[in-house]
Amino acid sequence: MQSSLIGKIEKAQRYAQEPERITFTDFRVNFHGTNKDHATCYSEGKWTCSCDFYTKWGRCAHTMAMERILEKMLPEESLTNFEIPPDDC
Repeated sequence: MQSSLIGKIEKAQRYAQEPERITFTDFRVNFHGTNKDHATCYSEGKWTCSCDFYTKWGRCAHTMAMERILEKMLPEESLTNFEIPPDDC
């Protein structure tokens, strides 16, 4: 194997251990939900999802799960607060 390729493989391994180097700007995933699949998208710092809950509330389990998975790779302003609000709110 060429030495330059070996160097790139080693560099890729280091990068893979530092996800904070990566910042997503746009992507779309198919999220396999409990009842059916949903198109979950991230674009220009905003989430969207094709599920009915997202349409009503502007967030859902699918978008929140993606935020947790990609937390270190998303701009902080795109992350929501995962705390469950007290009943008196």
